[in-house]
Amino acid sequence: MPLYKRKPFSLADAPHDLDPNELVYQVRFTKEIFRDYQEYLNRLNMYRHRLWTCKVTGKINLTYEEALVSENNATERVQQFPTELVPHVLNIIQNSTLNLKDLVSKIHMDLQKNLYKGLELHAKQGESVCVCKIIEIMKDREIIRYKVGWIDKEKKVTDMSVVSAEDLVLKKAPFSKNILKAFIRQSTWRASPWLVNEKLAKKHGILNGQIGAFDISRDSKKGGRKTKLDNQNFRPNQKRRKTENRHVLESLVEEPIKYPIDDLLVKPSSDDPVFTERPSPCTDFLVPIDCVGDLLMVWNFFIYFGRLLHLWPFSLEDFEHAICHKDSELTLIVESHSTILKFLIKDGGDYFMGIQSKKGKLKIKLTNWAKYLCHFLEMSDKLELSSHVAIIKRGHYGLLDIHVKLSILRELVAEVLKTSAIRDRLDECIEQNKVLVARKREEAKTKKEKYLLNKVEDHTKQVDQQLLVNGEMNYANYTNGSIIKYPNGDLQVNGKELSKEIKENSKQRKVIKLPERKEFKNGDNQDKLSIEQNGGHITREVEKLSIRTNCIGKDKDYNKYWFFRREGRLFVESFDSNDWGYYSTKEELDALIGSLNEKGERERDLKRHLEKNYAKISTALQKRSKDIAQKALVEEGELRRSTRVRSLPRCSTSVTFHRYVNKWKENTNLQSKQSKWMTSS
Repeated sequence: MPLYKRKPFSLADAPHDLDPNELVYQVRFTKEIFRDYQEYLNRLNMYRHRLWTCKVTGKINLTYEEALVSENNATERVQQFPTELVPHVLNIIQNSTLNLKDLVSKIHMDLQKNLYKGLELHAKQGESVCVCKIIEIMKDREIIRYKVGWIDKEKKVTDMSVVSAEDLVLKKAPFSKNILKAFIRQSTWRASPWLVNEKLAKKHGILNGQIGAFDISRDSKKGGRKTKLDNQNFRPNQKRRKTENRHVLESLVEEPIKYPIDDLLVKPSSDDPVFTERPSPCTDFLVPIDCVGDLLMVWNFFIYFGRLLHLWPFSLEDFEHAICHKDSELTLIVESHSTILKFLIKDGGDYFMGIQSKKGKLKIKLTNWAKYLCHFLEMSDKLELSSHVAIIKRGHYGLLDIHVKLSILRELVAEVLKTSAIRDRLDECIEQNKVLVARKREEAKTKKEKYLLNKVEDHTKQVDQQLLVNGEMNYANYTNGSIIKYPNGDLQVNGKELSKEIKENSKQRKVIKLPERKEFKNGDNQDKLSIEQNGGHITREVEKLSIRTNCIGKDKDYNKYWFFRREGRLFVESFDSNDWGYYSTKEELDALIGSLNEKGERERDLKRHLEKNYAKISTALQKRSKDIAQKALVEEGELRRSTRVRSLPRCSTSVTFHRYVNKWKENTNLQSKQSKWMTSS
């Protein structure tokens, strides 16, 4: 059985009262049966993590299935171990306190030096050397003779004779140390001391559970108590002694749990705090649930690289409404595709060369953007995307399925990320990030120096007040030591005698010259900068330069939590990335934090990150809630006016994406006029 974090692991018991026609979930390689699908997934997830150890070989960082295969292969090798040597080797193993390496060496050396009944080796038979097997060891005072049986090619004993020890020829051991090591691991259930499995012990007549055969002791020189359990008076009939030994053995096996541990192993206990009920995330997305990941990825790309693409930022809700809309000429959709296609042409890569080969005009307009998009899809190697070219050419892009729309955008984003301009932007952000981090480190160092300087000034004033009282020396105790005046007039401070110069100048006020304040590289001195304010400003600048959005953490079920800088929601992604949800209120955030158990490794990290970014996340959630409430009031006012003038409301949140305007749109006409003017001048 594989070990979980190097400790024994027991499989789940089958449910009681199973109906033969009941549908259940079974783990393929352990044959465990579960009624609940979530329990089945949790157990399967645990088996897939590399936290398992092969019990026979000791290999670590394996999945359960890999550890099981390793054990099966090692068991086949262990079967090569000679059966006639098993009882003798088990007797050496039982209750041994040696480590595995020393125990293997001891057994290997013992088998090399001593001969045992059933051992196969070579012996002289006349003038030749043949294979034989020791049948009996005969001792006559100090003379030892061996009764051997001669073995033929079919491993059968054909004849017997008595030989002396001089006639025997020891051959190489039929097993290696690795096989012996695997045999020890497989045949024992505990180490230090080693205890043989009960079935093997009963089969070969080995007394199991002899606690008295070893000493539980500590070195008396180190002050520890030394206890020796003697087994001379141990008898099976003494039930009391057996019970005491069993309790001692159980106390040796059980170890206190050190938290945090894997979340799936955490069990409720009496010292647990009162956890709040974890709120269910909202799932009212317009796009299919399995498309939310692509939607967030594409939108996050547009937000981070919008300035470089000349694309004015838009909200996630507007982007989601535009993707689901059937209109093919939406400004938001047209601009998002056009800016990427223009960027690819400007980069001069494969797409630019492909457009040139077709002798097309390198000018994308609102009327011909679909044509350039079709060129891009035809150049791609993905048939599932190029098969929709005919629909786009007919001007029916809006009729495409949402999965197809997001797949096209995902492919465009992947192509843009390969361009040199994006790589240069990433390098620039990395360099700026390094500068800001170095500046933050320098300011933290300056803050520490300022604190130390203030401490020195305070200490100097304190010492001066204690040394001088009305201009005369005060021989009294102070914080860092004491000043003592002896009858002969000598002074001693902290056990050291003062020199004559110090004695003469002791009545004068002591002056300490403080070091000059350092200046920063930009010329600002320490007095001009507020370190506390600049620290927060630098942190915000570092966050703006962070291109990649990382997962905040995971809960016990491996669900991932995401927070995006310009979106006032906390998103939850399932472990298989097929389900999504979100939290949108501060109350839900508080309930989520209160439901996390810090005894689990994943939930502990998640709670720490949520508490660290609590102010930022809660502020974003509250701001979004206020915006939604304000828009609802505006819609209500518009609706009341529309009932009087019989016109439709214009400020509904469901149609705000229709009014999108790209304010960062690149003015190609102005640039062309400027280039013509420069060439003419």
